[in-house]
Amino acid sequence: MALRFLGKDPDSKDGDSPTFWHDDSDNSVLVQGWKEEDPTVIAELLATSGSDHVPAHEAIVRVPGRLLPTLRELVNDDTTDAI
Repeated sequence: MALRFLGKDPDSKDGDSPTFWHDDSDNSVLVQGWKEEDPTVIAELLATSGSDHVPAHEAIVRVPGRLLPTLRELVNDDTTDAI
């Protein structure tokens, strides 16, 4: 596994997250973000995806839009396969 740091939210109040990494071994993106705990938001997300639960081994995380250009850079990076 070769993890590549992609970027961290410079406006995070504690400076620790959200953060993105790219795993070169399987072309996946790892995300550290704020855990979504609002039951209303989770219910809406599940309803729109046709699911009734979040699996115990998964979590819904929230990442601010200002960090999305980092993902766009990865998608447009000619040195990696398209996501």
